[in-house]
Amino acid sequence: MSDKKLPFSKEKIEDIIKLYPTPFHIYDEKGIKNNVRNFINSFSWNKGFKEYYAVKALPNPFIIKMLHQEGTGIDCSSMAELIIAEKCGLKGEEIMFSSNDTPAEEYVKARELGAIINLDDISHIDFLEKVAGLPELICLRYNPGKLKEGNAIIGKPQEAKYGFTRDQLFEGYKILKEKGVKRFGLHTMVASNELDPNYFIETAEIVFSLIVEISKKLNINIEFANLGGGIGIPYKPGEKPVDMKKVSSGIQECYNRIVVGNKLSPLKVFFESGRAITGPCGFLVSKVLHIKNTYRKYAGLDSSMANLMRPAIYGAYHHITVMGKEVSKCRLFHYDVTGSLCENNDKFAINRLLPEMLPGDIVVIHDTGAHGHCMGFNYNGKLRSSELLLRENGEVKQIRRAETMDDLFATLDFNGLTDFK
Repeated sequence: MSDKKLPFSKEKIEDIIKLYPTPFHIYDEKGIKNNVRNFINSFSWNKGFKEYYAVKALPNPFIIKMLHQEGTGIDCSSMAELIIAEKCGLKGEEIMFSSNDTPAEEYVKARELGAIINLDDISHIDFLEKVAGLPELICLRYNPGKLKEGNAIIGKPQEAKYGFTRDQLFEGYKILKEKGVKRFGLHTMVASNELDPNYFIETAEIVFSLIVEISKKLNINIEFANLGGGIGIPYKPGEKPVDMKKVSSGIQECYNRIVVGNKLSPLKVFFESGRAITGPCGFLVSKVLHIKNTYRKYAGLDSSMANLMRPAIYGAYHHITVMGKEVSKCRLFHYDVTGSLCENNDKFAINRLLPEMLPGDIVVIHDTGAHGHCMGFNYNGKLRSSELLLRENGEVKQIRRAETMDDLFATLDFNGLTDFK
């Protein structure tokens, strides 16, 4: 039933729980490093290739520092993410700033850091010039509309709020050139958690062809093609990971045929993958609090959708392991695996066939290393959990402490209640 593996044993996780109470997210350092090295090596044929890790997936400075040491840049979309990049020692063109509906202060900060600014809308050209000035290098985000199908998570490109239309791209580059901008890039991002390798090859073909057309029509040199992210991971047992060798060789064929064939090389290829790097290397560790038998069996955990909201908002599947209870050797029952929020969609799994569970059992929810802890919230006054890093040598480091009630109430003025009438 399961081909999902864990980087720790039941005994190891029990030892960890003695120091760090559940729930917590724990990340596998060795797995993350292997993933990013394999990803970068897949594109060694492209001189100038760079992976800009999407910090939104796992915005923890220890993770960002580790990935930077492996040669990645960082893709930011907010002020907080820019500050994380700065504090981790990234600067200049190691940072890609891809935001939308952007406040002035965020453009100012991006300019201060020397980040590559990836504009989301043609109106932002004048806005950026007014609030922060135009840099030497600017990237524009392309929305291909009906030319490219989206997928279930990100939706149809023509309905997405992101990016320039095709006509706006030509006009935008023309305006920027007239305003004295010297260097240019092109970006697109039209999928999320996509497992079909051909999808990314088709995207590259569209982008490379567009770069040829823009370059020739406007007589400008586009330095890089940022093909975005969206590379999925096999959340469900039996699903296959994206074949990155196939993706790379397919993109290389497009590159040679379109870019080299039109004498536009060298063109740097960038990605901004997040999930593909850290997603499979994160785990939410919880304990069973209660077993409830009514119209269904419910296994209530000490975590909730405040710790992992993907199943509730996307209907996303996350595999579940009950530690010490192998599926092949245990009686199985159908459970709804729940948290304690006052919301009926606070469920990690619905009608899931799992080994018989008892209060105190340790439950591990897989693949939470991207869009897991970072999407947490405080509804019902729930406190966000700690984050741990399982080092390559087997040691465990706390890289974010758990929130406390003092954290939760820090912005409230209880003292002022005495004067309130």
